[in-house]
Amino acid sequence: MLQHLTVIELASVLAGPAVGMFLAELGAKVIKVEHPAIGDVTRQWKLPAEDAQSDISAYFCSVNWGKEYRQIDLKTTEGEQEVYNLIATADVVLSNFKAGDDVKLGLDYDTLKALKPNLIYASITGFGPNDTRTAFDVVLQAEAGLMYMNGTPESGPVKWPLAVVDLMAAHQLKEGILLALLQRELTGKGAKVSVSLYDAAVASLANQATNWLMAGHVPQRIGSLHPNIAPYGETLTCADGRQIVLAVGSNPQFEGLCKALGLEVLIIDYRFTTNSSRVVYRIELLQLLQEQASTWQRDDLLQTLLTAKVPAGAIRNMQEVFAEPRAQQLVLKEAIQGKATQRVATAVFKIE
Repeated sequence: MLQHLTVIELASVLAGPAVGMFLAELGAKVIKVEHPAIGDVTRQWKLPAEDAQSDISAYFCSVNWGKEYRQIDLKTTEGEQEVYNLIATADVVLSNFKAGDDVKLGLDYDTLKALKPNLIYASITGFGPNDTRTAFDVVLQAEAGLMYMNGTPESGPVKWPLAVVDLMAAHQLKEGILLALLQRELTGKGAKVSVSLYDAAVASLANQATNWLMAGHVPQRIGSLHPNIAPYGETLTCADGRQIVLAVGSNPQFEGLCKALGLEVLIIDYRFTTNSSRVVYRIELLQLLQEQASTWQRDDLLQTLLTAKVPAGAIRNMQEVFAEPRAQQLVLKEAIQGKATQRVATAVFKIE
């Protein structure tokens, strides 16, 4: 779909490379530029079980697929000219320089626009172009309120187990790039597209932000529970020790749940007749649901709830996820520097 595009990736770690991989999946030629001696820092972010001698890590592979790799020292005259030559033939440049470093290296938008007027220059920063703070995902999760409301009352603040701010910023930049490409197609003009990790994180707060903005409610740590809906996010442990999660969002669904578990009496219990009352009495409700769930095998209970049109899902570990044929269909494989690698596709939408 984007086979006619050339992308120069002057980005490392997760967010920028994720955008590069997305464009590669859509057919673009993506050239990733790395320092000869250092490379992308994530090449060394390895699990204990990984080969310590290899310069490729699973983390690196997660957002690097379908790319060409060039080792160029951007601080040398030769390296500067080499990257300028690449950019002169490119359509998109991806960057995530620290504030001011793009100008020092002569790789800022104004400089490159003079070299290639219709260039799309896509930039990710941490806290914005004028803030020099180093921006790692966990710091942004803390600053943007994600950590405060994630976890349980007992756990204290907890980061998400993914670099979710990086991923959300990457999605923002992808959308901006595609719009800039459309604009260029219509007008012939290039553009600078930029997003900060901070803005992407705050923009993701959605209903939790609005709960504060409109109702003055500061979201608290309630685990997987939903602050507005019950039973939604409640987990039930079955007789085989495996767990399911509920996502009951309406009275008909709640009635279906009660009937499936043989708890029809709860339908007329004043504590559970409305969603609002179920939120108030959700602890008591969970205890009653758990008593029944503990008599079921997980797969049998899930099938019964599916038949009753009650939203529920199995809580799976990573091994179980990729045992599913549908998840396997999303795995991309390739050899990088002779090493067999795997990762999950990021462009999973369909256009027909």
